[in-house]
Amino acid sequence: MVYTFKLEEGVKFHDGSDFDSSDVKYTFEENASEDSQNKRKGRFTNIASIETPDPYTVILTLKEPRGDFLAQLGESTAVIVDPDSDAGNATNPVGTGPYKLDRWIKGDQVRMVMADTYRDKANLKIKKATFRFINDSAARMATLLAGDVDFTFVPNETIQQFKLGDEFYVLEGTTNGETILSTNNQHEALSKLKVRQAIAHAINRQEIIDGAMFGYGTPIGSHFAPHHPDYVDLTNTYPYDPEKSKALLAEAGYPNGLELSLKLPPVDNYARAGGQIVAAQLEKAGFKIKIENVDWPKWLDEVYKKRNYDLSIVSHVEPMDINIYARDNYYFNYKNPEFNKVINEAETALTPEVRSAKLKEAQMMLAKDAVNGFMFQLANVQVVRKGLQGVWKDAHLFVTDVARMSWAE
Repeated sequence: MVYTFKLEEGVKFHDGSDFDSSDVKYTFEENASEDSQNKRKGRFTNIASIETPDPYTVILTLKEPRGDFLAQLGESTAVIVDPDSDAGNATNPVGTGPYKLDRWIKGDQVRMVMADTYRDKANLKIKKATFRFINDSAARMATLLAGDVDFTFVPNETIQQFKLGDEFYVLEGTTNGETILSTNNQHEALSKLKVRQAIAHAINRQEIIDGAMFGYGTPIGSHFAPHHPDYVDLTNTYPYDPEKSKALLAEAGYPNGLELSLKLPPVDNYARAGGQIVAAQLEKAGFKIKIENVDWPKWLDEVYKKRNYDLSIVSHVEPMDINIYARDNYYFNYKNPEFNKVINEAETALTPEVRSAKLKEAQMMLAKDAVNGFMFQLANVQVVRKGLQGVWKDAHLFVTDVARMSWAE
């Protein structure tokens, strides 16, 4: 319930102002304020008090225990800001980290340079870094091969199109991206467990991974990352069985099949290509699928906000986000008080053992309820120029840790 932090002394913001406990107090109180736009506001409203007995000590007392609290403070939503520069952070961010903003060309690039104020700049091997925004995957690879970029994330199929030669190596890791067949659980037909079970039995995960992701991806049977220590392999809860799927559909009252729409966002591989495969699999099991390709604004409005959909396909990339199934009015429309109770017990557990048991129980509940069509975990595939060291293989956070990178001598 009580966390005491001892802050590093002599730390400065990029504008030269001192970092101390008052900045922590200001930031966390702002994050919890009534008009806060912080997307993880609940983490900060759970802080009962913030004490700053001296400039280098912060004491946080929680209202309820949170087993993930330290991990949550390591995410971007808990970045500490200076009250004097906070108002300009949207266009001119001022932090205490190793790199400061040098130039920002919207839609094109962000250029960072080593901050003279950084407390450990002697150990920074990379002095400047440019992040380029190139939407087209083929163009990204072409830029890489031309020598203008040193590493890039690429769709899996793009790698097959280029001869990388001896200049590059491929990093194959994992992400927090659970790719699911999102299901509207309040839809008249989809509210029936047997219909959702029929969908689960119709899905051939490996066929989707091979066909849409060129073999990159890890099958999942619930909304949980396989790299997490509390992961349970539930892929055999409803094994691939089209005939079983047809039988369940008939038992649910749809002996002549069931018409459903599948709204797909503009993601070429897992959504658009994967959607074609999923639709074919469902039709083989007796469903009749109408595919609707939509842009992101329409997807966010119709699917995510208004919950006006039957099925969709999307990757949920936030770390440790199984608790989204306990949210009111979330777009899955899944309402299960017993699940909510288990999630709350996991989040407020006082020992790792209890937390682990509850997280496993929650995974099994989602799998048995076939809340969504659980398909696969997104892979993290990067092409890196040889000599560049320290690139993260796995994407467990939304971080590109340039400060840990270096060029081989």
